[in-house]
Amino acid sequence: MNIRRAEIKDMDGINNLLSQVLEVHHKGRPDLFKGNTKKYTDDELKIIIADADRPIFVGVDEDDNVLGYAFCVLQRHPDDNILTDIKTLYIDDLCVDENARGRHVGKQIYEYVVNYARQIGCYNITLNVWSCNPGAMKFYETCGLVPYKVGMEFILQQIM
Repeated sequence: MNIRRAEIKDMDGINNLLSQVLEVHHKGRPDLFKGNTKKYTDDELKIIIADADRPIFVGVDEDDNVLGYAFCVLQRHPDDNILTDIKTLYIDDLCVDENARGRHVGKQIYEYVVNYARQIGCYNITLNVWSCNPGAMKFYETCGLVPYKVGMEFILQQIM
């Protein structure tokens, strides 16, 4: 597998994976996530692919088919009243095609992201994981990530 920055030619493969991720979230929390849609329009995805501060890394096979991706965002907090100005690489989304799971694609992409973050001088890597996705939680724990903040909710009304 080759891991590289995403290009416009990868959009179909990325969109396929974005749909897979959304379906996992929709099944886990249909009260929050719509089904049968995608996270970004094609125009939004093109902008993200071109944005140096929002790198997308794709793992591709020998035929250049997208097996997985990591959407990342560089974060800083200069002149913030309470936060130090560290450079963080936030993983907004990491997904492996359901047909490629169990082949360590996600681990290789994650390790690539870690090396990238080190190369550009990041202090840390952060991400969010939905509690309705225990497989992802376990994956991130095996990669060495630990919770650093927890989101909590109290649902006030039932959705029909």
